[in-house]
Amino acid sequence: MQKFMRKLSRFDFWLLLPYLILCSIGVVMVYSASAVIRVQTGGSPTTYLIKQTIYALIGFAVAFLVYNMNLEWFRNRTYLRDGMLLLLGALLFVKGFGASVNGAQGWINLGVISIQPAEFVKFYLITYLAHIFTSYKEYPENYYRGKLWNPVIICGLFVALILVQPDTGGAAINVVICFVLFLAGVSQWKVGSTILATAVGLIIVGLPMASSWLANHLSGYKVARFVAYLNPFGTASGAGSQLVNSYYAISNGGLTGVGLGNSIQKMGYLPEPNTDFILAVIAEELGFVTVALILILLAIIICRAVLLGARTNNVYEGLICYGVATFICVETAFNVGAVSGLLPITGVTLPFISYGGSSMIVLSASLGLVLNVSRRQRERNGLKGAVANV
Repeated sequence: MQKFMRKLSRFDFWLLLPYLILCSIGVVMVYSASAVIRVQTGGSPTTYLIKQTIYALIGFAVAFLVYNMNLEWFRNRTYLRDGMLLLLGALLFVKGFGASVNGAQGWINLGVISIQPAEFVKFYLITYLAHIFTSYKEYPENYYRGKLWNPVIICGLFVALILVQPDTGGAAINVVICFVLFLAGVSQWKVGSTILATAVGLIIVGLPMASSWLANHLSGYKVARFVAYLNPFGTASGAGSQLVNSYYAISNGGLTGVGLGNSIQKMGYLPEPNTDFILAVIAEELGFVTVALILILLAIIICRAVLLGARTNNVYEGLICYGVATFICVETAFNVGAVSGLLPITGVTLPFISYGGSSMIVLSASLGLVLNVSRRQRERNGLKGAVANV
């Protein structure tokens, strides 16, 4: 019991409490957003409630497991190599044989659950790039052996395989994670020269290929989505209906909302009310006040991760924190931007709130990394205090 209480005391409650509150809100709102539709389609109203509760519990267990692990395990060569091969194989598999959801062929259907490999790539790239750039700091001579191109090629391969599913939102999030860790992990001029060389190579070699691919693969659906983003009310009867109904939901909710369970737009008007557009349902039922609370809780997690990264003298810990902060921040921005019409709709979920097992597990594991960093910092500070007292 003493050991358990000692571990509990080392939890960073600036991370843990917002996480638990967000997951609780998510479970309630997934149930509210999905119950009526499930009944209308002949299903049980509690189906998604039960699933989301299970996902949240599994997510917490995963976060607790990662929190208690030795952080150096994620620098293990076996994890880095096998994780890369497994994810690359999974991405190739889903492109050929995966289940298709909303036009994206990115899920492995295991019957009871479906796994989205693109979600796990985010976690892997954070740990992989943190290890790579920490190694470069420890052994700077690797810069001059051309090894900087290794992570560029690997990240590019992952992003390309996600992009062809097609999962534009997932690919964009991974690009931003990679870009931030590149900036944080290597010196500015090396990043600039790498990006410039890559851009020149893409222009010279890739532009003709990209033009041909776009001509053959840019479907009317994708064009319609972009047009709907630019002029939603002009396409309200078609592709713009998602954004228009999101506007209606936000407008109906006002400051305090119409009451839990009383949303009109979730009654078949708003697509994906329990996933991509769950924030619009929250805005309608619980109002701007609750939306602001959710965004504040997410901001606390992001800022706390950045602060922990800035405090540490350990390069690996700092890069882990920056990577996780970027992941949560960009995913939040993409979802809020899509719901509010500030960004095109890309199918990105709201962290810890939207329905989804893969997303919840990966986000929880990522938060577990930051909790682990916080614990290590507290242990080191406690050791320094004990030595000082002696």
